[in-house]
Amino acid sequence: MAERAGGRGTRRGVLAGALVLAGTLVAAPAVAGCAPDAGRAGGGGAAGPEHAAATGVQPARLTLPVPSGRYPVGTVSLRLVDHGRSDPWVGGRARRELMVSVRYPARAGARRYPRAPQMSAREATAFDALNNFGELVPRGKVAWGATLTTAREGAPVAAGRLPVVLYSPGAGDPRSFGSTLCDDLASRGYAVVTVDHTYEAPAVEFPGGRVARSVMRAELARAQKTGRITQLLRKVSGVRVADTRFVLDELAKRGPASPLPAGLRDALDLGRTGMFGQSAGGFTAAQAMHDDRRIRAAVNMDGVMGYTQRDDDPSNPSTVGRDGVDRPLLLLGSEGDTHRTVASWGAVWRHSRGAWLRDLTLRGGRHAGFTDAQALIPQLARELHLPRKGVVETVGTVDPVRAVGAQRACVAAFFDRWLRGRGDGLPAGLPGRYPELRVVP
Repeated sequence: MAERAGGRGTRRGVLAGALVLAGTLVAAPAVAGCAPDAGRAGGGGAAGPEHAAATGVQPARLTLPVPSGRYPVGTVSLRLVDHGRSDPWVGGRARRELMVSVRYPARAGARRYPRAPQMSAREATAFDALNNFGELVPRGKVAWGATLTTAREGAPVAAGRLPVVLYSPGAGDPRSFGSTLCDDLASRGYAVVTVDHTYEAPAVEFPGGRVARSVMRAELARAQKTGRITQLLRKVSGVRVADTRFVLDELAKRGPASPLPAGLRDALDLGRTGMFGQSAGGFTAAQAMHDDRRIRAAVNMDGVMGYTQRDDDPSNPSTVGRDGVDRPLLLLGSEGDTHRTVASWGAVWRHSRGAWLRDLTLRGGRHAGFTDAQALIPQLARELHLPRKGVVETVGTVDPVRAVGAQRACVAAFFDRWLRGRGDGLPAGLPGRYPELRVVP
């Protein structure tokens, strides 16, 4: 997600976020394994009552932008177990186990249902210790578990058939750190399925309170020691694509075998499926579309599409880079990132034949700005007096309200075109209405 200090050459690779974690948590507690977590119960997450009692200072509380669509948003979380696949990160007899959330347009009256937190208390505790902000955001100063989304837990789904969009987060981020865009898309009439890639995110909580913690720090250390970084990057990408395809398989099940509640089971139109993501999640979206015909269109938000940590490194290309794509692909880049400057983007551009391709740059934007950080970091800058240099390096100089609006417009216009047959795939009024966006020729 966020950049490492030291420059643009290492910031958008498959494990850009996890490399931040590896570099800043030398003295942090071990994070491997899957076991019950003793995290704080109740609101406030990692920076809860104990922190306030010890310091006399209340942790910062944050708000997410309200969606712009006409529907209220409902949500349900699902535990999915792939009984045909052992978990590649922990080995042994453990089956691959995922948590996903489905955001969807809800019926009127959804306000009667409780708002879903961005993270559970246990997940928030882990995020406070293991996040991609490095030293910018001091540990214990933010009530991560107190942030609420606008989605209502268990609210009944609105009538009609819903196009489906999957969301994959950046390395080191939980699935909920794309809530700003995912909830907005749901408010416009989409079913949005967010996927936690277990053992990458700081923590994934399963029903009953069991928590799977990130193993990426140990994996990176081992890969660096043995000179097998490229192999690790290939593994991360392969696991993510396999996760995506498994989720699609599960969503397609009908009757008692379906993991979906009855109201959603018949609402999802899997014949109209797209995918998007940020950083490693953007790579996952493009690669999964390359590998799986069920995905009709994809958006890559600032993610390198090769097995490298360098933007300008053409070696170790992915198959999506070698082959290109034959279905619509939108690239959303931060300042300076285009198919002319990011080698793997250029490879996809050259090798794609007959596909709708567009490349947009967010002027003044930075890598982490394509996540909830775009809305949250400016709030923390005011509350905690964060250094301007660190804030700019994380979310850029673009006005956060304008940035969120431009990103929402891009993602919605793209999927409206390719999953609903509306518009031309780009925001109406571009560039006049969205001067922050530049179309790359």
